[in-house]
Amino acid sequence: MRPLDIQPIGNELAIKWEDGTESFISLEKLRRHCPCAGCKGEMDVMGNVYKAPDQPLNARAFQLLRIANVGSYAIQPVWADGHATGLYTFDYLRKVSQAD
Repeated sequence: MRPLDIQPIGNELAIKWEDGTESFISLEKLRRHCPCAGCKGEMDVMGNVYKAPDQPLNARAFQLLRIANVGSYAIQPVWADGHATGLYTFDYLRKVSQAD
């Protein structure tokens, strides 16, 4: 499912989906669900996940500077602490919006 519109509003990311539903994801939740290899780790061909130690996140880690579109399948948030390697596919973004 594709989003029709994505807008940061206060401390949330508002998403209007093509099925007419809307999602609101807190920026903290969005950052904590970052799918990049540095945050979630990388898997080798044997299925082993290698992950760097968790980095402490300060207030700037949850401040969104901008969102870049990646093709027609993902967004790439740029955070105030300089982190910008997470590619959130639209399917993954939808899952994050529905997660507790």
